[in-house]
Amino acid sequence: MIQTACRRGGSAILAVEGADTTPIDVIHLFESQAFVLVPTDGEAMAAICGTEGTPAMLEVTDWAPIDLRERVRSVVWLNGTLHEVPRDLERDLAIEIAGEHPDDGLLDIGHGASMLRLQVDSAVLASSSGATSVSAAELADAQPDPFWECEAGWLEHLDADHADLVGQLARKLPTDLRQGRVRPLGLDRFGIRFRIEGLDGDSDVRLPFPRPVTDVFELSRALRNLAGCPFLNSMPD
Repeated sequence: MIQTACRRGGSAILAVEGADTTPIDVIHLFESQAFVLVPTDGEAMAAICGTEGTPAMLEVTDWAPIDLRERVRSVVWLNGTLHEVPRDLERDLAIEIAGEHPDDGLLDIGHGASMLRLQVDSAVLASSSGATSVSAAELADAQPDPFWECEAGWLEHLDADHADLVGQLARKLPTDLRQGRVRPLGLDRFGIRFRIEGLDGDSDVRLPFPRPVTDVFELSRALRNLAGCPFLNSMPD
């Protein structure tokens, strides 16, 4: 989930020892290294200039793509040591990153933006189910969910156009969670998550697939089968 949250790039801030926090728009997490763009003349650059690395923390907030009462799905904290990226390597790294994770912000390198590298020592993922600590080795082995680029559109489609499917899936939820408004919260290879907006607060619950899915066809079929409606169209064209 950490790799996926960083790919979505909802919103993030960089906290560097001895400097004010810096909003971050571009994050690329490669194994246990996070590459970020900061203003060239900003405090983050000034704080690490001439050092061999400075303690820093990157906070990433994962927002739901639909209009929920509370849109935060999870928060990630990446802790480690922040390093400068040599100027002569910035553009080559940007091209390499763009090949895997395109972002228009990469075009700002050399035009008011510079790249920094956070060597991650540890990570924490916090969601409604609690907080989990993740080691740098575990983070390095993780991969983003294969549907991370399409998830937002699918959730918006389910929420706006498929109240029938959401209703069928809601019948699978525990009885005490059916009293509030059921909204799609997340969709990945392992299942679908819902946010139940009740009178006494919100609750998140996951309906897992029998097995992880690998492509859009399997995902659509798994959703229909989970709902008990194998012939219902569940995914957008």
